[in-house]
Amino acid sequence: MILSVNHIHKSFQEVPVLRDVSFHIEEYDKAAIVGINGAGKTTLLRIIMGELSADDGIVTLAKDKTIGYLSQHQAVSSENTIYDELLSVRQNIVDMEQRMRSVELQMKTASEENLPKLMEHYAGLTHAFESANGYAYRSELTGVLKGLGFEESEFSKSIDTLSGGQKTRVALGKLLLQKPELIILDEPTNHLDMSSIAWLETYLLNYKGAVIIVSHDRYFLDRIAGKIIELDNTKATIFTGNYSAYASKKEMLRLAEYNAYMNQQREIKHQEAVIEKLRSFNREKSIKRAESREKMLNKIDVLEKPTEVRSDMKLHLEPRILSGNDVLRVENISKSFGPLNLFKQLSFEIKRGEHVAIIGDNGTGKTTILKIINELLPPDNGLIRLGTNVEIGYYDQEHHVLHPEKTLFDEISDDHPYLNNTEIRNTLAAFLFTGEDVFKKISALSGGERGRLSLAKLMLSESNFLILDEPTNHLDIISKEILESALNAYTGTVLYVSHDRYFINKTANRILELNGQTLTEYHGNYEYYLEKKAERISVPAPTATSFSVPSAEKADSENKQDWKSRKEQQAAKRKKENDLKKCEEAIEALEKRNAEIDLKMSEPEICTNVAKLQELSTEKEKNEAELEALYEKWELLSEDN
Repeated sequence: MILSVNHIHKSFQEVPVLRDVSFHIEEYDKAAIVGINGAGKTTLLRIIMGELSADDGIVTLAKDKTIGYLSQHQAVSSENTIYDELLSVRQNIVDMEQRMRSVELQMKTASEENLPKLMEHYAGLTHAFESANGYAYRSELTGVLKGLGFEESEFSKSIDTLSGGQKTRVALGKLLLQKPELIILDEPTNHLDMSSIAWLETYLLNYKGAVIIVSHDRYFLDRIAGKIIELDNTKATIFTGNYSAYASKKEMLRLAEYNAYMNQQREIKHQEAVIEKLRSFNREKSIKRAESREKMLNKIDVLEKPTEVRSDMKLHLEPRILSGNDVLRVENISKSFGPLNLFKQLSFEIKRGEHVAIIGDNGTGKTTILKIINELLPPDNGLIRLGTNVEIGYYDQEHHVLHPEKTLFDEISDDHPYLNNTEIRNTLAAFLFTGEDVFKKISALSGGERGRLSLAKLMLSESNFLILDEPTNHLDIISKEILESALNAYTGTVLYVSHDRYFINKTANRILELNGQTLTEYHGNYEYYLEKKAERISVPAPTATSFSVPSAEKADSENKQDWKSRKEQQAAKRKKENDLKKCEEAIEALEKRNAEIDLKMSEPEICTNVAKLQELSTEKEKNEAELEALYEKWELLSEDN
C-alpha cells in the first residue's frame, strides 16, 4: 500500500463536505475520484497533499515514497524557456554529464600515475549516468513536450509569456519527468487537445507508479482508471473497474436502493392498514395484535428516499418548426489570419436530423468554422447556404451570447418578453438558479454557471439547428449526461465542436475531422472513427441461417413460458384477493350476528327464558370461536397481499 486515507472529516462553516472518507491506494493503482461539482474532490486532494488540514482522520504515505501533485491552476513564474524549465527536473543528470565531460578533458592530459584513478572515476560516472537513463533524457524530455502539444518552435518561449493553459502543461510535463511513486492530477485534460490527451493516456497506462486522477473526461477515465472513488453526499464509495463499469454499477445500486425504499414504504402502509383494521375489530385480542404490530413498526429503520438520477437539472430541447431536409451547405470556404492559413476549400453538407461533430487539434480552426456559419466571421472565400425554415440556436464556449452587465432574470426576460415572472423563475430553477440567485449579475457567475444559463437560453430558443462550441466545458458529469440525453431526444439538427470523446461517442452520428487544412468525413460515432482511423477490419456478422432461426424459436419458447408464468401468478393473486374478501365478509356477518344476539339477550321476553338464553349464548360462543379463526386467517391473507 502506497497511500492510506482513514476516516477523513472536513467541514466549512459547520457545513460538512467530507464525512468518514476512507480508501487506500496500492502500488501501480490507477484510481479516479469522481463526484458532482462541490462534492469535495479538490478539497480531498489538498488534504492528501497537506495543503489543508482535516477536522478528523489521518492520511498516511508509505515510507520513502514520493508524491507529485498537479492542481487545476498553476501559478508558474520563471524566466526559463519551456525546454529549460523541464530540463531543471533532470539537473542531476545534466550535472553528471558535465562532470563526465570534465573528466574526459582531464584524462586527455593526465599523467600515467593519475590516469587509472580518473578512468575508475569516469567508469563510475558513466555507470550512474546510464542507470539514470542519461543517454536518453533529452529525447525523453522532447517526447514529453511534443506529447503535451508543444511544437519545437515553442521550446524557446519564456515561461512568463505563456497562457495559463500552457503553464499548466509545462507543470504537467515537469511532474511526469519527476516520476514520483504517486502522481495526483486534478483535471489534467482541461488544456489538452485530443492528440495530447491520447498521448497522456498511453503515458499513464504505462507509468511505473500509482496515479490518482480527478477529471470530468469520462473517456479518459475509461481508458485509465481501474478503481473509482465516488464522493457523494459527503461519503466515499469504492468501485472496481473503469468509469463505464462504475456508471453501470451505480445505476444498479441506485435502482436497488430505490426499489428497497419503495418496497419498505409499501410495507409500512400495508402494516398501518392492518393495524387500523385490527383496531376496528374492537376486540381484546385484535387490539393486542394491533399494538404488537405497531411496536414492530416503530422499530423499523426507515430508509431515506434515494436522490433521483438527473433530478436536479431539467433540459428539454424541441424545435418550434420543422426545417427543410437540406439544413446547411458549405461550399469551398477558406480562412487565414495573416500568414496563418487555417483551412482552404472546405465543403460539406448537413441534412435534417443529423448530429455532426467537428474534431481536430487545437488551433486547426474548428471554432472558426462555427463562427463563419453564424456570420460572426467572414470567410476569405466560399459560400454558406442555410436551408428552408432553418432557425439557428448557438452555444458559444466563451458565452458571448450572454450580457455580463445583466442579471440572470433580465437575460431571460429581455430575450423572451412573453414569459411571466413565474415562468422565468421556473426556467432558471430548472438549471439550478433559485431564490436570490436569479438577480446575480452574469459577470459574477462561474464558468459552469454561465454554461447552464447558456443551455437555458438554448432550450427557450426552440431552434431547429443547434450549433454548439464545446458545450460540455465547465459542466460536471451529471450535467453532461443530462445534455447528452436532451440532444439524443432532440428531433432537430446538431453541429458541434467538442474535445469530449465520451460525449461525441454518445451523441454524434457523423464526424468531420479537421486536419492539415482539410476535412475528412466518418459516418458514425467516435468509436467508429477510431476503428476507421486504425483501418481495423470488423468481424462479419453471423448469418441468418446459422443463428436467426434458433434464436427466434428460443425467444418464442421463452415468451410462451413467461406468458404462462404471468397468467399463473395473476390467477394466484386473484384467488388470494377473493379469499381475503370472503374472509372479511364472513367476519362482518358473524360480528353483525353477535350484535343481534346481544340485543336479543337484553329483550325482556328473552332474558327470562333460560332455554332461549342458553341457545343464544351457545351460538355466540360458536361465532366467537369462528371469529378467532377468521381473524388469524385474515392476518395471514393480509401478509400474502
